[in-house]
Amino acid sequence: QEPFVADEYIERLAWRTPGGGSRGGEAFDPKRLLEEFVNHIQELQVMDERIQRKVEKLEQQCQKEAKEFAKKVQELQKSNQVAFQHFQELDEHISYVATKVCHLGDQLEGVNTPRQRAVEAQKLMKYFNEFLDGELKSDVFTNSEKIKEAADIIQKLHLIAQELPFDRFSEVKSKIASKYHDLECQLIQEFTSAQRRGEISRMREVAAVLLHFKGYSHCVDVYIKQCQEGAFLRNDVFEDAAILCQRVNKQVGEIFSNPETVLAKLIQNIFEVKLQSYVKDQLEEHRKSDAEQYLKNLYDLYSRTTNLSSKLMEFNLGTDKQTFLSKLIKAIFISYLENYIEVEIGYLKSRSAMILQRYYDSKNHQKRSIGTGGIQDLKERLRQRTNLPLGPSIDTHGETFLSQEVVVNLLQETKQAFERCHRLSDPSDLPKNAFRIFSMLVEFLCTEHIDYALETGLAGIPSSDSKNANLYFLDVVHQANTIFHLFDKQFNDHLMPLISSSPKLSECLQKKKDIIEQMEVKLDMGIDRTLNCMIGQMKHILAAEQKKTDFKPEDENNVLIQYTNACVKVCGYVRKQVEKIRNSMDGKNVDTVLMELGVRFHRLIYEHLQQYSYSCMGGMLAICDVAEYRKCAKDFKIALVLQLFDTLHALCNLLVVAPDNLKQVCSGEQLANLDKNILHSFVQLRVDYRSARLARHFS
Repeated sequence: QEPFVADEYIERLAWRTPGGGSRGGEAFDPKRLLEEFVNHIQELQVMDERIQRKVEKLEQQCQKEAKEFAKKVQELQKSNQVAFQHFQELDEHISYVATKVCHLGDQLEGVNTPRQRAVEAQKLMKYFNEFLDGELKSDVFTNSEKIKEAADIIQKLHLIAQELPFDRFSEVKSKIASKYHDLECQLIQEFTSAQRRGEISRMREVAAVLLHFKGYSHCVDVYIKQCQEGAFLRNDVFEDAAILCQRVNKQVGEIFSNPETVLAKLIQNIFEVKLQSYVKDQLEEHRKSDAEQYLKNLYDLYSRTTNLSSKLMEFNLGTDKQTFLSKLIKAIFISYLENYIEVEIGYLKSRSAMILQRYYDSKNHQKRSIGTGGIQDLKERLRQRTNLPLGPSIDTHGETFLSQEVVVNLLQETKQAFERCHRLSDPSDLPKNAFRIFSMLVEFLCTEHIDYALETGLAGIPSSDSKNANLYFLDVVHQANTIFHLFDKQFNDHLMPLISSSPKLSECLQKKKDIIEQMEVKLDMGIDRTLNCMIGQMKHILAAEQKKTDFKPEDENNVLIQYTNACVKVCGYVRKQVEKIRNSMDGKNVDTVLMELGVRFHRLIYEHLQQYSYSCMGGMLAICDVAEYRKCAKDFKIALVLQLFDTLHALCNLLVVAPDNLKQVCSGEQLANLDKNILHSFVQLRVDYRSARLARHFS
């Protein structure tokens, strides 16, 4: 049996043989194992011989059956060849008979066709004679039930009459024409009645007869007119039109031989009559009086019309139904779309101005002119270079003159304008129109609102030497930052899809970049002046609260305070400003501004400490103050600022260290890299500096 492994087979045989192994304490007997192997080999040889005989027998049987099968296949091939020859003979015979039958049919048709034409001509001559005599006696003309046959005859007579000379057959031609017209009217009337009764089969019969008449188009017009009776009873003309076309599409194929033409004519009639009239009524009412409602109605009506067109695309309207429906829509809206963007820009301009004015009125604020021209440009350049306030400071009373509500309203108006622009603009004009809308947004949101607030905020920043100054510019920064995120989101979400594949993209990106850079300059300037004011406030606190006796007390043994009052107030003020900066900004801007404030804060404290002389206990108090300043600096979470205060704290140790240890302290890790003049300047602040011993140790 497969899989066969010889080693395993031998192992199993040895294991079954008594004395074949030592497992279980049984003694190993090689003779018995050899005897067992010999016997087993003999059994395998016998089995092999038996199987070999069986294989030879099967091979002989297989060869015999193969010969018999080959013989049988040869006999079947011969039979097949005989059958194929018979089939070819039969096929040739059938072809011969078919040729004879076709020839006979052609001969019969050649005889029968002239005969039928002669009979038809004889009948027409008979009916023509009745018109010549002026009396129609045939049953086909008098029996109303045979109107179909009469129509066929009169249609043929009408064609014949057109070939006859007018001077000899004028009377009979007029009679045939009159009968032609009467039958045509009867058929149309019959079609109308059948339509009202809902008899589709009768309508189909009459339409088939009228197909060869000149009045067939009138029949289609009647059908279209009656289809619309009672179809437009609701307020939604677009939904009614879709339902009507759906119903007619199922029916028209059962009645007319050219259903796509009839359905297309129905749709054309709906667009040119019902929809055009409805659109005109809705738009003309507000076109000159209410631009907002006019634009909303135009967008809504155009959208609903294009949606209806999309539904109608499902129907068979001929070869180029897309172009057909587009022309119908264009015919309705062309007079409104030609000047759409001018109306849009005019409305957006007036609406944005009104939103801003309403906001400033609510604040009782008369918007002041920022001004342009030579003097203002000169002031702006000077301010950017010197960072000095030019002109009197304006008290804004804490008002930022930025409003998220105003911004949301402006962005919402612009968003709706972008949506209308996308829908109503011609594809070739879309990028240009979108850029004009974007320019309006930049003008009113960025220039008239944000930029004005920044200018007002800059003018409201007090000078750095003002006492108890209220600093509101960081609130302006915070709100301006939030507003610009909203502005950027609208730029990406609503403007980019409209201009992404046009040359206007680079123009829009450049315009956005310019306005950002312009605002960043003013924000940087305002933040810098605000930081100056913060440092000025700290100077006032230090000047008012710090006394010379703080660091050179009269009684060295009776100092009860841990740090000076000036230090407490400055740290309290700094912590408030740090929190305000964190709340006003985001991202890397927070670290950048805090680092700048921290550096200036350190410089202020460094210069402040240089103004005093320090006794031993005063030096200890200075160290305590600097330790408190360093604790305050940790709130900045800026490594550089903390490092500066660590160094300052190490410098303050020079105020109290024993003279013998000065050189060792100066060569310490934190002070080793400092300039020797800086170290010297701090040592000079000690009251005992002039003692020969100290001067000798430091020299």
